[in-house]
Parts: sequence; structure tokens; C-alpha cells
Amino acid sequence: MPGVSSIDGMESFNERGIDVFYCCFNILRRDGVIIGMMDISSRLVKRCRKFIEPYRVTDGRGFKLSRYDPGDLGKLGKDSKKEAVDKLEKGIELLAQLQEVLYASESYALLVVLQAMDSAGKDGIVKHVMGGVNPQGCVVSSFKQPSTLERSHDFLWRCVARLPRRGMIGIFNRSYYEEVLSVRVHPEFLAGEGFNPAHAKSAFWEERFRSINNLERHLLANRTSIVKIFLNLSPEEQRKRLLARLDTPDKNWKFSEGDIHEREFWDQYQKAYEEMIRHTSSREAPWYVVPADNKWYSRLVCLCAIVEALAEMRLEYPKVSGELKEFFPKFREELERPLSRGGD
Repeated sequence: MPGVSSIDGMESFNERGIDVFYCCFNILRRDGVIIGMMDISSRLVKRCRKFIEPYRVTDGRGFKLSRYDPGDLGKLGKDSKKEAVDKLEKGIELLAQLQEVLYASESYALLVVLQAMDSAGKDGIVKHVMGGVNPQGCVVSSFKQPSTLERSHDFLWRCVARLPRRGMIGIFNRSYYEEVLSVRVHPEFLAGEGFNPAHAKSAFWEERFRSINNLERHLLANRTSIVKIFLNLSPEEQRKRLLARLDTPDKNWKFSEGDIHEREFWDQYQKAYEEMIRHTSSREAPWYVVPADNKWYSRLVCLCAIVEALAEMRLEYPKVSGELKEFFPKFREELERPLSRGGD
């Protein structure tokens, strides 16, 4: 069919069991535009869901982080990396198409939350997965230590102020979840928020979990979908990556002495992440516990989770009113007429 192409190349992966994921990108396009968005969505969602299902946590009761292998590759092997990276690029093309329709429709917003230990690959997800979307439809917010002004407000305030409007994708590189992670590991930080750290017992953290769950229910009710990703990194892989920052001149700038300090609290952080996922996972706003020891694989999983969330919105381009369409022939006639320039 003239002008029609396919995001294909899936067949070579079938014998490795990866066709479940890649077939969802075998989408017909005409002149670079996706055909039949509504028809595509149901097939795409089904296939993406099957690929990421092992990492989705919809009910946190009984959740144990130790059951999730940071080095897991699903049905793939390490020799799949080259082909997988190529397919990641194909998937990003589809993501860009979906984001364009999201931006045009202004019917939903998408919030992507990235949480992880240092060097787990949060910045890489932003760069390599989201780097292909139109920048005017995507806003990245990175949350470091809160300022004096931010501490003077409730713990959700600074993140709520940066939530995406409808039509936009908002990426939180760290988020309000830091208030039940780093603050829980270092309760002394609560003094800067006006709380007595000695009073930060179980009931205090449970109230924060309730506040987060209430916020997310409010967002979902107001057409903001949420993709929450925990990049699950092993301590040995983190050690290798931190050493690489020391040994590679163009990575030196990434190194922080604080990275070494925080490694000493590894077990406390793992417990805090486990509690976070246990208390804030739901069917509507699940956590994805993504294996992060292999960056190429974690990027595939994250891409699929984001694509699934967008496809589930069943987005369509805005429809032009019949009244306006009646004038299209007149507009065409005007545009096809040679431009009349004053003074000629």
C-alpha cells in the first residue's frame, strides 16, 4: 500500500520469547501518522500488559522486595541487548505518536514517578525513553533537598505545584515519595519541617501514606493517570556504577560524596521502599518494580509501562466541528490562490 509502512522487525525475536513485547509496536502508519488509534490501543495494551505484568504491584499486602531480582531479564538473555536497543528506538517512535495525540486532545494528563537509589538510572530513563517526545508536551521536575520555603509548607506542596496539566506528560525525578523514604531513613530531617523526630512512629508514616493515597485518588478522578516506577538496583551494581563515575573523566561531575554516605543506609532504604510499595500500591496506581541492573532492559520495561498507560486512555485527535468543515473548500480555494501582495 503506497505511503504505508510498518514498525516491524519482530520476527527475529520470536524464538527468544520476546515477541509478546515487540509485537505491540508492529503498528501500521501512513505518512508517519498512526492509523486506527482506537483499534491499536486494545491490542497494544494487552501485549504491553503481559510483558510488564511480572513487575506490576497492584496490592501491596505481603509485598517483599527480596522476591524481585534486580538482574532479572524476563525471557531475554544478555545477548539480546543489541536488538533490544534497536526495538527501544522503534517503541519510542510510537510513544512520540501517542504523546502527540495526548497533547492535541488535552483530555488527560500523565504523571510518571521515578524513584530509586542513586545511580539506578532515573536520568537515563528521562534521556533515553522520554527523549524522543516533543519537549513542549513534556515537563521534567527533579526534586532534591527541599528549600526553606518548601519546608514551610505541607510535604506534598512542592510536588503538587508541578503536576502536569491535561495534555501534558509530567516526569518526577524523585517525588513526594522522598518524604517516606529519605526522611524516614533520616528522621532528623523532620525538624526542618516543624516536627519532632522523636514522634515519627508508625502512626506518623501511616498518615503520610494516607495523604499520598488520597492525592493519587484525587488525580485519577481528575483524569491524571499515574505510572510509578521503582528502579530496583543491587548494591553490587551500584558500587560498579559509582566507581565508573570516579574512573571516567566525563562522569566525574555525577559523583557526590553523599552517594558514599547513603550507601551505608542501604538496608534501611530497602526497608523504606518495601514499606512504601506495601502501603501505596493499588490497581489504579500500581508500582512497577523494574529490574535495574541492566539499563537496556529497565528502559524497555519503563517504556512499555508508559505506552500502556497512554494507550489505555484511548486517545483521539480533536474532531473539527461540522460547521467549520463546511468552510474547508473556501479555505482551500483561498490558500491555492496566488498570494496578493500590496503594491504589486
